[in-house]
Amino acid sequence: MPPRHDRVLDVRLKLILMAGVSVAGLGLGFAGLALLMVPLIILFSVIRPAARVQFSELRWVFFLLALVFIARVFSTDGTPLAGLGPVAVTREGLREGTLVCLRLVLVFITGAAFIATTRSSEIKAGVQWFLKPVPWVPAERVATMLSLVARFMPVILEQAAKTSDAQRARAGENRRNPIRRMSAFGIPLMRRTFETADNLAVAMEARSYSETRTDPDLTTGRRDWLFFGTAVALVLTAVCL
Repeated sequence: MPPRHDRVLDVRLKLILMAGVSVAGLGLGFAGLALLMVPLIILFSVIRPAARVQFSELRWVFFLLALVFIARVFSTDGTPLAGLGPVAVTREGLREGTLVCLRLVLVFITGAAFIATTRSSEIKAGVQWFLKPVPWVPAERVATMLSLVARFMPVILEQAAKTSDAQRARAGENRRNPIRRMSAFGIPLMRRTFETADNLAVAMEARSYSETRTDPDLTTGRRDWLFFGTAVALVLTAVCL
């Protein structure tokens, strides 16, 4: 009996696509980014409940994007649009800042979609499959570490949301000093994250968790290759635009 496919795509093909989209996105223009982001946004909107990601939890990601945008706007030479002394906003800076932010958003959405649609055991099996032929690399240990990191990202976002709610309840957002606001948010978030990681390590040790485990079977069917081929054609088209 042929293997039953109850997942979206073989994890090995997912890893190749995620790496390919991330690398290709570094050189895409507006047309190529739009071509890739539209289906990814549709996919992410469908799986967002499974990803347990709310837009209010991502405001620090938006803050990072804003910093990157401002840095590119004021550091790119070109035709000045507005300025104050030696600092000027240029037309080229606006274009480059928008491009860089869209590229980062593309990478973020791709990674979030991968994490939301892939179990940690599949991530471990896929990474281990790629690393096994590499000499002197502990494939099982590295794969276990990467799978735990991937599954820990939603936990960090959840902790960030709880920390933000706690700070808002204490009127922490009314502080005028941005450094104190960031430290009041960052230190509790780091403490909660480390506590959660420590509890996870204790639980894994109590259950005699080992990196040597029975991994799920990695099988690739016709639907996987059809989806993979369509995605590759979409990426190549975006590169050529």
